[in-house]
Amino acid sequence: MVKRVFLVGYMGSGKSTIGRYVAADMKWDFVDMDAYFERKHQCTISSFFARHGEDAFRHAEHEVVAELCKAERTIVATGGGAPCFFDNMDLMNTAGATIYINVSPDELTARLRTQRDQRPILASKTDDELLDFISCQLAQREPHYRKAHMVVDGKSLPFDSYRTLIEYFPDELLTDTNP
Repeated sequence: MVKRVFLVGYMGSGKSTIGRYVAADMKWDFVDMDAYFERKHQCTISSFFARHGEDAFRHAEHEVVAELCKAERTIVATGGGAPCFFDNMDLMNTAGATIYINVSPDELTARLRTQRDQRPILASKTDDELLDFISCQLAQREPHYRKAHMVVDGKSLPFDSYRTLIEYFPDELLTDTNP
């Protein structure tokens, strides 16, 4: 059976909610990559970004991906941009099962509309600007997300189905060299 699972997708797709539920159901660990990053660097991602810039953030995020590729019996909710930089998606595909939680821009906008104050990048956007921003960013990121082993409908797939996908994931798709 697979040792680790990486949930990828845009912010608001449900990675953390689904990951917590499935990890608890399977009696596995759950890691929210953004929270892990913040604990490791002892500051918020926004603060890290402001102090060091995006390049430094993406390099530090890549290190976090590499670390989490060694975790066992763990479900990881990745940061929304993590699969799109360096060879992060390839690393995750090699180390574990990857699941892209696909959600339409309209649905993401509806979900994120009420979370604007918690997400600084969205805070000042009107509803129309929010939809345009999400649509544009998702179009750029989707080719990376679609490299995942599995693509699921994040609006309609029941949480219980994720466990089945994980339990029946064919190990031969992995080339993990970690013991």
